[in-house]
Amino acid sequence: MSFRVRIKNNGELEFEKPVCLCELSKDFAKDAIAAQFNGQLVDLRSTISEGGEIEFINLDHELAPQVYRHTLSHIMAQAVVNLFGAENVRLGIGPTIENGFYYDFEILNGKITEEDLPKIEDEMKKIIDQDIEIERIEMKKDQAIELMKQKGQIYKVELLQEIQDDTVTLFKQGNFIDLCRGPHLPSTGMVKHFKLLSISGAYWKGDEKRQMLQRIYGTAFAEKEQLERYLNLLEEAKRRDHRKLGPALGIFFIDFDVAPGMPIFTPKGTVILTELMNFSRQLHREFGYQEVMTPLVMSEKLWRMSGHWDHYKENMYFTSKEEQQFAVKPMNCPGHILIYKSRTISYKDLPLRFFEFGRVHRYERSGVLHGLFRVRSFIQDDAHIFCRIDQIEQEIGGVINFVHRIYSPFGFEYSVELSTMPQDHMGDVETWDRATNALKRAMEAVGLRYVVKEGEGAFYGPKIDFHVRDSIGRTWQCATIQLDFLMPQRFELVYTDVNGNYAQPVMIHRAIYGSLERFLGILIEHYAGAFPTWLAPVQVVIIPIADRHHEYAEKVKGILVEKNIRVEVDLRRETLGYKIRDAQSMKIPYMFIVGDKEEKTATVSVRTRKGNEFANRSVESVLNVIIEEIKTRALKSLMEE
Repeated sequence: MSFRVRIKNNGELEFEKPVCLCELSKDFAKDAIAAQFNGQLVDLRSTISEGGEIEFINLDHELAPQVYRHTLSHIMAQAVVNLFGAENVRLGIGPTIENGFYYDFEILNGKITEEDLPKIEDEMKKIIDQDIEIERIEMKKDQAIELMKQKGQIYKVELLQEIQDDTVTLFKQGNFIDLCRGPHLPSTGMVKHFKLLSISGAYWKGDEKRQMLQRIYGTAFAEKEQLERYLNLLEEAKRRDHRKLGPALGIFFIDFDVAPGMPIFTPKGTVILTELMNFSRQLHREFGYQEVMTPLVMSEKLWRMSGHWDHYKENMYFTSKEEQQFAVKPMNCPGHILIYKSRTISYKDLPLRFFEFGRVHRYERSGVLHGLFRVRSFIQDDAHIFCRIDQIEQEIGGVINFVHRIYSPFGFEYSVELSTMPQDHMGDVETWDRATNALKRAMEAVGLRYVVKEGEGAFYGPKIDFHVRDSIGRTWQCATIQLDFLMPQRFELVYTDVNGNYAQPVMIHRAIYGSLERFLGILIEHYAGAFPTWLAPVQVVIIPIADRHHEYAEKVKGILVEKNIRVEVDLRRETLGYKIRDAQSMKIPYMFIVGDKEEKTATVSVRTRKGNEFANRSVESVLNVIIEEIKTRALKSLMEE
């Protein structure tokens, strides 16, 4: 039976029998390295036997990195086998990830160290220089299992046993063969610009009860200049790492002996968090929210009713008292539902918008804890909107506007994703479709561009996620909006409609910062610790030149304190240069230098953290500039403009 295939930009062809994509590429795309068939990335050596659309992929295509990075993960695996011996290496998996790739290994007689990475790189370069042809092999599943058993590859055997198909694909380059779907480059010599980055531990299949493997991370790009730019970006990211900058600047620390994954904030860190909350509170009032507070510990009955017991129990903390089981809240939504249920609600009362800076606790495995980005205890700027169905689009539009108002003062641009029904979900497909379409209409109504992430919604509803882009181009998921028809059903929430009948409200879950801790970590790296003046823990440090100037320094401090400026006086017996360098290292926006001339003229000499100097300025004039800078939440010093 014949079938027709449309080749993108090259018309349509009809075939009487299966055809290999590699044969088609000879006529339509000689530089192809892979293809996309009916929207799925496939190896160039694949055979097609049904109709559809083909798009050939070359090294300039946006999908090309998935191909050459996947190939490099196998080249890295071959290099490790060559260096450590096939009898000593058990292979895990080697997928591509954003900007790179990794491969997991178990080394039976030893381990891979950081010192081994240059050796592995050199061996990879030898394999690349040999330009070995990469063969795609189709094999019966039983034969592949037997082959991997003979090689002692127990993890590959386990993966094969989980595959439902009777036939599997393997890829072979020289004497190295590996289980893989592909796609891969035609030969090992087609991409050369790569770098191995690090090595870490990783449990097999992410299960901490399974074997700990060693994971090697690498990156690769089609052009040398692209690789160099990315490596420079990584170096800059290291310089900005909040896990080092935060403690160095006296903002936070984590004591893993007494509170693993639970940050402790110093007075300086608390200042920043308070400023973030004050800014948020101001906008919440403007947008018609009511602030609430709910208990940290509540009965397990509540969490069974909400569905968290069935879908989130592994991430929760529990305690028992007086023969009752309680849970430390991982979410704020059930508490807000209790507030809704505490009184009779009319259609005239809707929408109801409750928000809370609610502290939640979620168990995360120790291996995934990461500074402020992945913690076990954090504060959410959490809100829940209870509204009628006819109010959904208006309320979602209001939240989108709120997000924009919050992010603008930080200089963030953002992109948006719509995540749909996951495999582990509550409720029926019809309800999910209804909720998903409502979110789409709301975004389209305000002209918000978005991409769809299939199957990545919350277990109770689809969601919109906002990804902010920082000053060095990295993206971070922060704000989220989740539309929920299901929890109101489970809790039997009602309101009295215009006819006096009971109707069910819709619930919108939303957070803008997301987690205050994580948002602070992002800000530390975004600003490299040099916060704009309105957020800086210390906004001005006064540095007297000599002991006789201490009294005048304290007088100037008093003037600033009256205007709510966060100010310190450096009375240490150190040199002026030392004090200035220390203030710069602590990223303090302004230094006021006071000596004989300043005291005599009732002025200050100003120095910014960037090194700009302004001699003998009146305290009032400088103070007015700083106050305006704080009031407008300016991103840069107004004295430097």
